[in-house]
Amino acid sequence: MTTALRSDRVVLPSGVRPATVLIDEGAISAVLSGTAPLPRDVELHDVTGLVVSPGLVDSHVHVNEPGRTQWEGFATATAAAAAGGVTTIVDMPLNSIPATTTVGALAEKRAAAQDQVVVDVAFWGGITSDDTSSVAPLVAAGVCGFKVFLVPSGVDEFCSIGPGELERALAVTARLGVPVIVHAEAPGPLERAPAPQGRSYAAYVASRPPEAEVEAVQSVIDAVRTTGGRAHILHLSAQECLPLLRSARAEGLPITVETCPHYLSLSAEDIPDGATQCKCAPPVRSEANRAALWRALGDGVIDCMVSDHSPASPEVKSLDTGDFGTAWGGISGIQTSLPVVWTAARQLGYGLVDMARWQSATPARIAGLPQKGGIDVGKDADLVVWDPDAEFVVKAEDLLQRHKISPWHGKRLSGVVAQTWLRGERVEQAAPPRGLLLNRGVSVGAGA
Repeated sequence: MTTALRSDRVVLPSGVRPATVLIDEGAISAVLSGTAPLPRDVELHDVTGLVVSPGLVDSHVHVNEPGRTQWEGFATATAAAAAGGVTTIVDMPLNSIPATTTVGALAEKRAAAQDQVVVDVAFWGGITSDDTSSVAPLVAAGVCGFKVFLVPSGVDEFCSIGPGELERALAVTARLGVPVIVHAEAPGPLERAPAPQGRSYAAYVASRPPEAEVEAVQSVIDAVRTTGGRAHILHLSAQECLPLLRSARAEGLPITVETCPHYLSLSAEDIPDGATQCKCAPPVRSEANRAALWRALGDGVIDCMVSDHSPASPEVKSLDTGDFGTAWGGISGIQTSLPVVWTAARQLGYGLVDMARWQSATPARIAGLPQKGGIDVGKDADLVVWDPDAEFVVKAEDLLQRHKISPWHGKRLSGVVAQTWLRGERVEQAAPPRGLLLNRGVSVGAGA
């Protein structure tokens, strides 16, 4: 039977308007304007008064399974995703053990995810040396591209690479048509900066200066110019990088850029000493820096925003001591990504179409998932029904991630998710998981 979802505010590529979305066999079969007559034998769900947007595509998620399930796992990460309107995640190749740098490791990760995932899941591979022999086999096995670190990753099983290895990686991936996604901090400025220690947030920010990002971004630009490979800058934090990226865009270089909800909603001035739940790398910087990132997002220098959900246990986050020198650098935010960003975006004059582009369409395009990210005929019927005007207070007991750590505890946010639809069916947390494991470009059954 055909399913229909109707609202007076449906977020389409062309704008927000009254529409009815028809769904057959998990895909969008038609988008009817207004209250146009429906075909016979249609099951209608009328959510007039709420917004229907494309399900979010979060292309930067650390699930950590297998190997570090005490931090997070597929069941909890994807449950949190669904609760936040995220219908597709792309899992990072670390901090799982083994890291996803071989076809065998990818198979282990798929086996771990089997029958657990509440939303659809795709995978990034990783490159950790100048040995690129696993790259083509991993592309054939379905990864979306390859992550590299230009500085130590924080885990022993995922090594960083240098400029020469980056250039080689881009040359190889250019021939295969997939991106290299880059943690863009350079080691030199970090080595020259004072080491982070103690509870001072200002001291932590000083330990990861903007120059580290600037030097790394310039290395990426140079390597892309030399090889023609496609690169994606992860979690941009420093406004000092923006002139370089603006010039690269004017030059026509194939470089895309993301930032994250924490960089767009938090500022260093508001983070108290000892608040290691706010530690990430690169760090949250000043209020002026936050404003510059928003301007860059608005004018297209930054392409998208994704959560960089990077959870860890309270012990690993050093919540008891508040020591930024020992705490793991990662923020948990997949469930709150939509309201955190929307709360700030609406105050700055951005709208629902902007949100859908930043959090759905563009991440799907970068990850090579053409069936995701929009309300259009032929795409998967992945939808989020939400109230952009309703407010709520973030509470630990409402978060579905493994550890209820969040920088936004107690914050009042706008944007309440009412329903999440995955391939034409409403996600029910108590129901058996029905997420699929995805290859770049196509869907495959869980565990395949």
